Amino acid sequence: MKSENKKNRRDFLRSGLLTATTAPLLPNLLATAPTNRPDAAPPKKNALDNHRNLFNGDTCVYFYNPELWQPEDYALKTVANPRTGKMGTKPVAVGGPFKAKAIHRYVDVLADNGIDTFVINANANRAWYPSKKIPSILDGYKRGDRNFFRGHAICQGITEPEAVEEFLDNFSRFMDRYQDLIDAGVDWLAETSKACRRRKISPWVSIRMNDMHGSRNVEGSFFNLPLFKKDEMRLKHASYGLQNAQDRIGLNYEKPEVRALMFEQIREVVEDYDFEGLELDWWRQPLCCEPGASPETVAMMNDWFRQIRALTQRQAKKTGKPYPFGMRIPGALGPLKEIGVDVVTLCQDGTLDFVIPGGFWPTTWDMPHDEFRKQLGGRVAIYGSIDDGANSLPTQNESGTVKERMRYIGASPAIERANAAGKLAMGVHGIEWFNFFCSDQPLQSGIRADYTALRDIHKLDFLRGKPKHYCFSTAGAFFNPTPFELPAQMPASIGPFAQRPFKLAMCAEPANQNLEVVVQVVLKADDKPAHLPVSINGCWPNLKNESTGKLLLPCGSLTHLTKDHVGYNYRFPVSLIADGWNQIVVENQNKDLITVAAIEIAILPKTA
Repeated sequence: MKSENKKNRRDFLRSGLLTATTAPLLPNLLATAPTNRPDAAPPKKNALDNHRNLFNGDTCVYFYNPELWQPEDYALKTVANPRTGKMGTKPVAVGGPFKAKAIHRYVDVLADNGIDTFVINANANRAWYPSKKIPSILDGYKRGDRNFFRGHAICQGITEPEAVEEFLDNFSRFMDRYQDLIDAGVDWLAETSKACRRRKISPWVSIRMNDMHGSRNVEGSFFNLPLFKKDEMRLKHASYGLQNAQDRIGLNYEKPEVRALMFEQIREVVEDYDFEGLELDWWRQPLCCEPGASPETVAMMNDWFRQIRALTQRQAKKTGKPYPFGMRIPGALGPLKEIGVDVVTLCQDGTLDFVIPGGFWPTTWDMPHDEFRKQLGGRVAIYGSIDDGANSLPTQNESGTVKERMRYIGASPAIERANAAGKLAMGVHGIEWFNFFCSDQPLQSGIRADYTALRDIHKLDFLRGKPKHYCFSTAGAFFNPTPFELPAQMPASIGPFAQRPFKLAMCAEPANQNLEVVVQVVLKADDKPAHLPVSINGCWPNLKNESTGKLLLPCGSLTHLTKDHVGYNYRFPVSLIADGWNQIVVENQNKDLITVAAIEIAILPKTA
């Protein structure tokens, strides 16, 4: 996770290989293409049938909110700086020591709310668990050594002397929770599997392939591997333009030293830990080889991935249980191949069992899962990724005391249901939740993750007829890393007497439950359209609207648009909505240009 919002504490954050082998050691995990389409024949039984509701937790998932998972020992308090006596600027979690029971309590919450597979992330640039094979995040740290973390402050955008000192106090307190477990002889990664086994959740592991949290201070951040600090091991041409250039200097997988190091880490978590599935995370970050990878480079990487496949199959043979292997990826398959990650070939030749195309931070609303099925073939499972951001439309509470540039949709069951429903209607095998826990925002009034919304959300029939709040993806400088993020449909300018179509994945609704569709077209506040017709899926254009400053449905305490925007609400019969792609057309029957900042759609009980 990466964010430039300084008040958001989510901002933390051997050489040589075996000869490649492509011979399968176990049968294919998927015999047929999974589908949730109601008109499709039931799929044959496959090894991923029990993995439908996946929850991806990063390396800090338990440690962010100890006041929630270990409340008898932690509380949020504003505390004085022990060196200066000055009070801090915001409350922090104080108490401790951090204990393994917090891990078990978190897993209990996931199990109680229907998660069947917990995909735990093991690393950033370094391993965050006490690795015996590669450098770990706290190697060389002694409790109380604030200077150990000093070089990372600039990676958080913190440079003012007083702010740096407060960062060191808070970050030391945070990292000491890991030290608490180390001192107690607890490996939190192994404890995660233990907690999953106790609650009968399948434990999978996720490896970030090129995490850049420390990239803005290569030499000084404790996040960074020694290998990453060597200039010759890093990419030189992955950046273009002005967008986050420092975050595109990742490890270069063309170097055998890089492949060897990452293979050692992958081998460790597969062979030495009790997991039963492996995800390679190419959204943290989409950096592999230099862009324009040659056919020889692509072939080399394919062979490397096949070695990992062979590793997981050996583990499956050892345990007698399948060990699915897949990737979390951007939806831009062409650019991925350009950097050496040939997803299409790896799916078609049986190397990958699943793929999870998603967004970098906000969730996607128009991911072409149907096209992926055509390209990737029938044997691979395609999951829908629900990421924790709705889009980059700024919102606030009614009084304006709480403002966010992005809604954390873990706080909105209606947005979660809509996002899942659209993906399931497009035929995905199941759902993976990414960054859901970021909705636990103790410093933002009224914003809190609703874990009860996770239950049964992978079942399309369960979702039909329930209130939903669909959004469209919107472009934003931070939220849309090019060229890997899908191009956003909005904001969109519409000239005088022109029209624009917008497409969105949705699910059909029952006709007998007194529901209606409300479409909200959000314009700039200074746009004053006299005539703004809207249609859905070819119906006659609707000109009747109500202007409003309110969101269709709240997201926690966020209930309103900001003063920069105005919403125009239109009502339609629910029978217009179809399973899969739906088209909304907005017309500008005015003499002046207008800008559509966003379109949002709610499925609600009829008001009249």
